[in-house]
Amino acid sequence: MKKNLGVVQAVFPMPVLMVAAYDEAGKVNVMNAAWGMICNSDRIALFIDEDHKTTQNLLKSKAFTVSLADRAHMDVADFFGIASGNKMPDKFERTGYTATRSAFVNAPVIEEFPVVMECELAEVVQNDSFYCIVGKIVNTAVEEAVLDEKGKVAPDRLEALVFDQFQHGYYVVGEKVGKAWNAGAALMKK
Repeated sequence: MKKNLGVVQAVFPMPVLMVAAYDEAGKVNVMNAAWGMICNSDRIALFIDEDHKTTQNLLKSKAFTVSLADRAHMDVADFFGIASGNKMPDKFERTGYTATRSAFVNAPVIEEFPVVMECELAEVVQNDSFYCIVGKIVNTAVEEAVLDEKGKVAPDRLEALVFDQFQHGYYVVGEKVGKAWNAGAALMKK
């Protein structure tokens, strides 16, 4: 029997995305964003507040990067979510992490995170319900250590973090339990 909980953001898992952009002076800012998703073959949508320092930076620079946080970098990924660039001018520097300029867009690549999508600002969608940054993915760079023998990202090697809205925990993704577009194929024959 189900118990009614009222309004709960009951989508699980949610990604742990590191969004990075430069300000006008070339200073790096990074934020942790869980409300993001792929919305087309070359587009990513980030449902983030307009007042974030990173949001303001990417609106001005017209570019940003989105990295996948992993188990090895959970502490810094969480820090990027609890510290505000508007209140802490040395937020990125405190981590000791390394940023290099993307070869594809005017945005920083945070070297410690294993997967990064380099994006151009495609559009901003705003209405009464949400504020959304849509980026056009122009390149994805991946650490070789998380690739399988076929050159594809191996989730078990990546150990990507996911966020849970229920209890505010981080979890690691990795165990493969089935094959998409195959696990339910037998039901097609009925």
